[in-house]
This record gives sequence, C-alpha cells and structure tokens, in this order.
Amino acid sequence: MTRQLKLWDAIMIVMGSMIGSGIFIVSADIMRQLGSGWWMVVVWVITGVMTVAAAICYGELSSMYPKAGGQYTYLTEIFGKMTGFLYGWSLFTVIQTGTIAAVAVAFGKFTAYLIPELNNAAPIFQQGDFKITWIQILAILVILLLTFINTRGVQSGKLVQSVFTSSKILALLVLIIGGAVMVKHNFFMDNLSFGFQASQNLKGLGWTDISGGVLMGGVAAAMVGSVFSSVAWENVTFIAGEIENPKRNVVRAMVWGTALVMILYLFCNFIYLMALERDEIAFAQNDRVAVAAAEKILGHTGTVIMAILVMISTFGCVNGLVLSGARVFQKMAVDGLFLKQIIPNNKFNVPSRSLWVQGAWASLLCMSGQYGDLLDMISFVIVLFYMLTVAGVIWMRWKKPMVERSYKAFLYPFTPFLYLGIGGLFCVLLIFYKPQYTWPGLILILIGLPVYYLVNRRR
Repeated sequence: MTRQLKLWDAIMIVMGSMIGSGIFIVSADIMRQLGSGWWMVVVWVITGVMTVAAAICYGELSSMYPKAGGQYTYLTEIFGKMTGFLYGWSLFTVIQTGTIAAVAVAFGKFTAYLIPELNNAAPIFQQGDFKITWIQILAILVILLLTFINTRGVQSGKLVQSVFTSSKILALLVLIIGGAVMVKHNFFMDNLSFGFQASQNLKGLGWTDISGGVLMGGVAAAMVGSVFSSVAWENVTFIAGEIENPKRNVVRAMVWGTALVMILYLFCNFIYLMALERDEIAFAQNDRVAVAAAEKILGHTGTVIMAILVMISTFGCVNGLVLSGARVFQKMAVDGLFLKQIIPNNKFNVPSRSLWVQGAWASLLCMSGQYGDLLDMISFVIVLFYMLTVAGVIWMRWKKPMVERSYKAFLYPFTPFLYLGIGGLFCVLLIFYKPQYTWPGLILILIGLPVYYLVNRRR
C-alpha cells in the first residue's frame, strides 16, 4: 500500500461514512419510544459519549497496529484469528455490505421523492412478497458506479469522498443555522415540557406513560437507531495502510470526526424539536423527520432541498463504505480466511477484486430486500464487537505494557470502562426487553463458527 491519504482525507472518511440517512429518519422512532424532547436529547447525548469514547480507545490500538484491516487486525492480534474471522464474517455478510445496500436504497427512495415516476412505476419483477423495483436498480447502479470509481485508485475515491462529505457538512450547517433563524413557530419548549416522564405511542393509538423496565427497554430500543446512525467511523482504521503517519493521523481523524458529527447530530435534533410538535416528529411520513422540518421552515422548497441533501449525504456515505471495507476482506484473504483470488492489487494499487466482491454481495442484498430487517437487528452485534475491541485496550495494557504506543487513550482507564458500562447496559437491556433486536445477530455470529473451522480444515 502507498500512503496517499492525508489527515483531512481521513477525517472526511470518518464523517462521510457516519453521516448517511439515519440522522434524517431515526428521531421519529426515538420519539415514539420515549415521547419527550428531553429523552430524545438524552438518547443522542449518550450515543455521542459512547461514540467518542470508543474512538479514543481505538486510537491507542491504531497507534500499536497502524496496518490495513483496522478493527479486524486489532481483534486478530489481541484475541486470535477466530475472533478476527468472526468480526470479518459479520462485516462481510451484513455489517458493511448491508449498510452499503441500505444507504444506497435510501438514496433511491429520496431520488424517488423528487422523481415520483420511480415510486409509481410497476415492479420489474414480482413473485409473492419478493419484488424488484426501479429504486433497487438505482441503488445497485450507485453501488457499482462507486465501486468502479474506487477501482481507479485511492485518489479517485478520496476526491469523491472529500467533495460529497464537504457538501453535506455545509448543507447540514445551513439547515441548522437557517432552521434556527427561519422557524415560524417554535415548539422547542413545548417538546421539553414533558420533562423526564416518558411515554410511548408505537402504533399511533395514543400516548401511554411508561416507567421501570418498560422505560429501560424503550431507551434501549430508541438507541438502536441512534447507535446505527453513529457507526462506521472505524472504517478509517481499515485503510490505515494508505494514510500518512497513521500512528498519529488515524486517532486524530477518529476523535475529531466523531466529535464533530455527534455535535451536528445534536443540533439537527434541536431543529426538529423547534420546528415540529411531538406527534409531527413521531409520525412524520415514512419517518422523514428532516423533510417534515424543512417543509415547516421553507414550505415545498424546503422538502426539495432536504431530499437533495439526503441524496448527497447517502451518496457520499456509500462511497466511504465502499472505499474502506474492501481493505478488510483483502487482509482476511492474506491471512487465509477469505478468497485468495482477491489478494492482488490492480495497476492503480487498490484491491479491485475485493471491491467488486464487496459490491456484488451488497447488490445481492439490495435485490433481496432483506437488508432492512437485518440492519434493524445488527446494532447489537456492532456494539458487541466495539466492546470487545475496547476491552482489548485494557487487556493489552495488562498483558503487554511495554509495547510502544505513540498515543494512549485519554483519561484511561475511565474512558474504556465508560464505554463498556454504557455498551454493556445497552446490550443487556436489548436481550431482556427487546430480544428481536439481539438473537438474529447472535445467530449470524454463530454461523461463522463452522465456516471458520471449515476454512481452517481446508488450509
């Protein structure tokens, strides 16, 4: 690998991979689960603290292992090949490719908002509940286009990433500042007036006060969306082999990128609370809270602007995911845990075969229509692997204290224990109160075990 990416490029990958479609949608479910502006803010603050704490911890590991593969490499070096494989298996089967598919389809859906013919067109193929629509075809074309661009070299991929990430950050700032100035009727205090008395209205049949276990389950379910909207920042570690001075720049990119994105997310939610009443947030059409807020602020023009913003956001997000994910699968192949045919780089010095394999699987997930169900349940798995990696920081401090670390986790051991505490509580609450979000992800990991032993047996 040649080190062609600078600090700015790494920050753009962190922010671009994080900001997809989630921030424009998931606040609706958070409000349905908890029914109070205060709780909505609390959920995003907790998610922000978790995300930045994890990034700080990953920084120490990135200084110890400044190699391509990132989190896969950390888990393999610390806990062994099987653990690394299970992470890579989950990443390929759904975490990375499923996210690519979901965000690409979100691009298609918001394109259809501007071009109604895409929504109104009859399915290309339908057999029972299975169907292939023009929106899915558009999503696949976006995946294949960005895969092709990234096969032309790191410079091509980073140019797309920088342009689209800069554009969506600027657009979000305009939304936040413009919304604060131009909002016609401010509902902010009305939404905060419910205090910390939480209530639920999951089916639009009326608000019911909740407390105790139901409240804890509601908080965990609400965080599924906010957590999923705040992942993928670790993608920058996957391409550490192509970043200048990775021991310093990877951790800087992760900490600065995650902190800035979470601040943007928090201010976006303030705009939602200012522009919309509680029911308007909870039951925005198709959960498009951002579109509903933009319509309140600017009328129909606002909805068009917001749809374009989401298209820019999702396009840039898919590019960041495509660019970085393929490096992990190439590293797995080098370790004998994936298809050896994807090891070679092309003449542009990028893993083109790995990129195309990743793009093909993501396209199949688009075609299947099942990525949405999988992603609803994968936040649990993502947090489990985050926790395992953060725990690796503590383990390595005890096991190998003399290994060189150009960066050490800020406020250690408080930072890793903070993440493990919040992440552990989140996972336990989901297991007890929302098992539908947990068991499919656990089954996915367990399926990886016989695959791992089959791969090793063949070797």
